[in-house]
Amino acid sequence: MNRLRSSSLSRTLTHISFFLCISFVAAAAGFNLTTIGFDEGYTPLFGDFNILRSSDGKSVSLLLNRYSGSGFISSSLYNHGFFSAKIKLPSDYTAGVVVAFYTSNADVFEKTHDELDFEFLGNVQGKEWRFQTNVYGNGSTNRGREERYTLWFDPTREFHRYSILWTAKNIIFYVDEVPIREVVRSDAMGGDYPSKPMALYATIWDASNWATAGGKYKVNYKYAPFVSDFSDLVLQGCQSDPIQEFSSTICADEDAELERAEYAVITPERRRAMRVFRQKYMYYSYCYDILRYPVPPPECVITPSERRRFKDTGRVKFGSRRRRRSRRPSRLPAGGNQADV
Repeated sequence: MNRLRSSSLSRTLTHISFFLCISFVAAAAGFNLTTIGFDEGYTPLFGDFNILRSSDGKSVSLLLNRYSGSGFISSSLYNHGFFSAKIKLPSDYTAGVVVAFYTSNADVFEKTHDELDFEFLGNVQGKEWRFQTNVYGNGSTNRGREERYTLWFDPTREFHRYSILWTAKNIIFYVDEVPIREVVRSDAMGGDYPSKPMALYATIWDASNWATAGGKYKVNYKYAPFVSDFSDLVLQGCQSDPIQEFSSTICADEDAELERAEYAVITPERRRAMRVFRQKYMYYSYCYDILRYPVPPPECVITPSERRRFKDTGRVKFGSRRRRRSRRPSRLPAGGNQADV
């Protein structure tokens, strides 16, 4: 009983600590961002009839119904950049529905593509949305670098900003102004670090075969259309032609400006918020999945206090005795797109 009370108190203190961090970060000035209209930087990708632009052209809605999903893509590819949007996710029953906000160059480099993902994974009615981030470099799809999380708010009730920073030095995923993940480039990563120009994508689609409880719960089109809204779109970086021979000096000025931006540096306050977020809301990390990676990939920073939170499968340990006695989950697949979430 004392152990349970101690565990409950610890979770409560962690929760309070995180909201104090969030409040401190929110009190600081937000990112100084220049937004653009949809037609200034994007074009439809698929499901044109399910893409609804606002009258002022500053926001867009993506729909999924029984006929099709939908998506848009940036008009240019970028060699490094800051990609951001305010997003509101579909509500009610959303099992099997995936909303993705990501960078990729798979259309150009089919077998050696790079990718940086936010993937929002729907759920049955009354359950919270879950999401994952992932990093691929040079076609390394057999070495998924997934992390999975819940959120401290309901992402279906109002807009929140989701951002991806990609520089030659590091990658940072943000939710609002809170960094939730950083990948620092190292020589040991080699080609696994994304290095070729990428476009920005946003999509909504039917992923019934894997998205919710490993495919147990499917999309129910009785609740269609599923609508995800995007506004305050941001594209900052060096526009590049991936076909032409690339020189690092071409984007030197844009890269320097990007690395000087306030979102390129994690302040002590934001780093504390990131640490607490990951302690409370991250429920899977590939860095602690020793079934997939007996030796953690080189970019992983293993801390003993964090390691104790995870099973050998990389999933977080739960507090109840019933769950601790349950059968160990089967080995997670190597790629992020077949995840048991």
